[in-house]
Amino acid sequence: MLQRIRDNSSGWVTKAIIGVIAVLLSFTGFEAIVSSMSDKNVAAKVNGVEITQSELLDATEMQRQEIARQFGNEIDINLIDSNLLRQAALESLIARELQLQATQTAKIEFSPQLLDRYILLTPEFQVNGAFDKQRFEQILQRLGYSPLQYRQALTQDLKINLLQAGIAGSEFATTHEVQAFAKLDRQTRDFSYQIIKADPSQQSIDDDAIEQYYQAHPERFNTMESAVVEYLELNKSDFFDGVEVSDEELQEAYHKEIANLVEQRQAAHILFAANDKESFVQAEEKAQAAYERLQVGEDFAELAKAQSDDMGTADDGGDLGFNGKGIFEASFETALYSLKLGEVSAPVQTADGWHLIKLLDVQKPEVPSFEQLKVQLTSKLKQDRVEQYFVEARQDLENAVYEAADLQQPAQDLGLTVKLAEQVTREGEAEGIFANRQVLQAVFSPEVLEDGLNSAVIELDPETAVVVHIKEHKLPELKPLAEVKEQIKQQLTQEAAAAAAKQQGEQQLERLISNQQRVEGNEWKVHEAAPRNLEGVPFEILQAVFKQQRPAVNQPSFAGLALNNGDYALIQLKGVGEVEQSLTDEQLEALRNALAARKGKDSFAAFTTQLQKDAKIKYLEAK
Repeated sequence: MLQRIRDNSSGWVTKAIIGVIAVLLSFTGFEAIVSSMSDKNVAAKVNGVEITQSELLDATEMQRQEIARQFGNEIDINLIDSNLLRQAALESLIARELQLQATQTAKIEFSPQLLDRYILLTPEFQVNGAFDKQRFEQILQRLGYSPLQYRQALTQDLKINLLQAGIAGSEFATTHEVQAFAKLDRQTRDFSYQIIKADPSQQSIDDDAIEQYYQAHPERFNTMESAVVEYLELNKSDFFDGVEVSDEELQEAYHKEIANLVEQRQAAHILFAANDKESFVQAEEKAQAAYERLQVGEDFAELAKAQSDDMGTADDGGDLGFNGKGIFEASFETALYSLKLGEVSAPVQTADGWHLIKLLDVQKPEVPSFEQLKVQLTSKLKQDRVEQYFVEARQDLENAVYEAADLQQPAQDLGLTVKLAEQVTREGEAEGIFANRQVLQAVFSPEVLEDGLNSAVIELDPETAVVVHIKEHKLPELKPLAEVKEQIKQQLTQEAAAAAAKQQGEQQLERLISNQQRVEGNEWKVHEAAPRNLEGVPFEILQAVFKQQRPAVNQPSFAGLALNNGDYALIQLKGVGEVEQSLTDEQLEALRNALAARKGKDSFAAFTTQLQKDAKIKYLEAK
């Protein structure tokens, strides 16, 4: 089965893999941020914009890891044709670049404020329903991103999504199309099928066949390219033990801390906005009328819900929460701090219009003692000093490795230890520094891998920086036959069993088609009025049944199907059933939306295809 993945791209696994690749690379931005490189490191140019080998490497490895995650042990990821993955990745990168260029032509923008909100509301970055900076940085670290790089990549993704939404959103489905689709979808089939099992135990593979296969396909039995990597790791935590804080510094920090403690006031307001529709005079008149209603006992919160133009607080009775001084406009703040608890101000003017302000609560600052804050202040002062030391050490490391031929002298000068990783591959590791995309990109960059230079300093996260150097580059080598003999034997045995099952099945199929008679028997599994989502039948068989041509009356039609596990299925289609049932309004609308979404997806694909036809694409990576 695995051999067919490489030799024949029509198999279901390959189609599924390419589907994963297409979705993954159409809607993610992990290949978006790279440094500029020379033409020798360019895979393609799209209307003059370069797609680098580093981008292509990242995209290929990303899809390889995603395929491994999705398919698990069902396939051996190392046996998938690397050229297939690489070419698919390149085509997807080209399509993405064309889509980005189309967003520029269409002048699609995504404001920094909306981007901030999008990141803050991303569930993956939240803890207990709120954005968590530490979790955000941890996830970005695993992806090999700095916050700036992530924002740039996310902006590109969102622009493409807006472009797609604009094109796809113009599609619709007519009632006739929906009803026709529903009629087809509700059809049933009367069928039976028989499985001819592929039996590897009946096959014999001799050593000559194994030897011939080994000699004919040496590239499939190579070791993985790898590198022995030396690296220096600079950790901010290593600086803490050497930092001391004096009592004088702590006392100074304490007095600064308590000086910042201020009273917090919880305010609610009703806004009467001045805008194109309402002048300041009209807004003031409304505010005065509302103020008079409050003076005779109307509830402030209910009036805010009914009349406030601040949509963000109106439903909460105008509640603005607790805030200190310096948050609101001067006139608003002056009025707020003149109120007693529960009081409502007369109308107050700001740049937005006129406000009625109510003081809901007051929080007086509690001044902690020096001893209560000592541990916190010590940690903060140490952190600030360590931050300074770390920045300086990082710069010293940058200068040292730039001037050095290897990492030995920089390590000695900076008091670091040269660490060694024996076998680093392009796929990286599950965890540690070689799980980081930027580190792998540096290790296998031409400058480090081929020219033997030290890498630049790579920031893994705000706490850690590394530099890598290649000690040894291990090119792929052919494994000895003895090491892969059993693997080849199992593969050839399975293929031979599948071929035998197919031959037997095709012979039986010829007899069935010739006789044109219904067949019964215990070996045939019978299903009547089977729907498209019938459980208990292999999906491949069910799909083939619903693609099979409608049989003549009282005359079955027969088909054969080689299954992905090597077995062969004989299929007997006896009849097609029509289900006459009207759609409810809810069903009609759901199907209409589903069909419109499918049309929209097709339209965007056609749009991308047209972009490719119109573009100037220069392939520098062999196709």
